[in-house]
Amino acid sequence: MTENRRPLKSRGTGWATGLARLCALMGLSPDAISALSVVFAGVGFWAFWMSATAEGAERAGWLFTAGVAIQLRLLANLLDGMVAVEHGRGGPLGPVWNELPDRIADALFLVGAGMALRVYDPAFGPLLGWIAALLAVLTAYIRELGRALGQEADFVGPGAKPHRMAALTLGCLIAAGLALAHVDHSFAALWLALAVIVLLTAATVVRRTLRLGRRLNAGDGSA
Repeated sequence: MTENRRPLKSRGTGWATGLARLCALMGLSPDAISALSVVFAGVGFWAFWMSATAEGAERAGWLFTAGVAIQLRLLANLLDGMVAVEHGRGGPLGPVWNELPDRIADALFLVGAGMALRVYDPAFGPLLGWIAALLAVLTAYIRELGRALGQEADFVGPGAKPHRMAALTLGCLIAAGLALAHVDHSFAALWLALAVIVLLTAATVVRRTLRLGRRLNAGDGSA
């Protein structure tokens, strides 16, 4: 089985190295850090749910909370691998904890964002969230299918996890700012963010599938 580690520039920064070292000194296992990402996603889902019926500053607060939860999830995703690899704390169940919590967290955030739109756009808002979650799982499935067939893990975008979460965070912050300013249709920013995520993730599914097909046809196991 080939390596399955997303290339991240932030992994080499001083703050990330320091946080990973602190986690290791505290005795936190990579699996526990991975599980924390699901906890953060649960907080994000709840914040999205509550924002649907809130107004003004309260809505802004819930959306800001969701945005912070997204970033904390990404931080947990960064640190679990660093503690496992750089500090030698990985265990036999590491590959399971590396993948399964990610799929759960993706679904909670994306479906949660759709549920935030259940009052603003009951016809299509929740549907956008479900479609985005399904496509997110498909991107991971294609990557893992490639690895099972002897190919290197393909993390190409334009709708990979960091791109999806960046777009969703931006949508949360813009919607929160509009709600704080008492602008009508503040949820339009979140709706647009989800729509962009759906389009980018669908493009990623197609792109990864085509790339995998080319590699298999060429008999090439390289990236």
